[in-house]
Amino acid sequence: MTWSYEVQDDGMTVEELLRKEWGLGKKVVHEMRMAKSVKNDKFQEVIWKEPLAKGTVLHFDLPPAGSPYEPNHDIELPILFEDDHFIIARKPKGMATHPNEVGQNDTFINAILGHIIRSGGTYGEHVHRLDQGTSGLLMVAKHPVAKNVLDRMLEQKQLVRDYEAVVKGKVHNKSGTIDFPLGRDRHHATRRRVSPSGQSAVTHFKVLKQMEGKSLLHLTLETGRTHQIRAHLSHIGHPIIGDELYDGPLTQDGSYHLHAFRMSFIHPFTHEKIVVEDKDR
Repeated sequence: MTWSYEVQDDGMTVEELLRKEWGLGKKVVHEMRMAKSVKNDKFQEVIWKEPLAKGTVLHFDLPPAGSPYEPNHDIELPILFEDDHFIIARKPKGMATHPNEVGQNDTFINAILGHIIRSGGTYGEHVHRLDQGTSGLLMVAKHPVAKNVLDRMLEQKQLVRDYEAVVKGKVHNKSGTIDFPLGRDRHHATRRRVSPSGQSAVTHFKVLKQMEGKSLLHLTLETGRTHQIRAHLSHIGHPIIGDELYDGPLTQDGSYHLHAFRMSFIHPFTHEKIVVEDKDR
């Protein structure tokens, strides 16, 4: 995996770029140093603690990395964005993000890894997850440095994720914020519930449409806890229709409408504003 990067600030060193700007872990940085993965604009080895001028072009050459997942070449998923660093693709409802048991290979990451390998790559790792019953956009890193950088961006709330959901009842406030910590429900193995001792969880919502006995909401995650949107909406008395686990009224096919339709962020390697929207929803 090779790519080039233009230094954005006068005086930045390679060490500072990797550790502070990109937030890479010690192990990854050490491996890159040992592999002599960073070259200057003359393709010579760089001095890691030497200040660089703004505009200096660095060349990265990473050794091939493997993936723990088995590629599935029989499932093709719609890809809405792809470059050398990551892929954003649409996961259908009913498909798991990753395998949950030995031998399972019909998940989103298996299918995307199949695409990556057919394109000449070797590595794929999901950056975040969607519940099996949730559809929409998922991001996959194509090399370990991208995975490290995107993990940090997710943690620092620099990846904005927008959802749509159809919920029970008329939501009276046109917009608002649901700010309740979430923890495990000790009475149910997979369910989450609002708990004072839980992890901070913040969901912003806006009403898009009112219908007979239900509302269409636009939701934006500030945090990304397990089942966050589903648990939050249930807690305020507006569970997602069809989401039986969180007391939503049943639908004929047992499914619910929660769709991750947009992702937006500043690209960590090109510094472009990236907005990917799934218009087929």
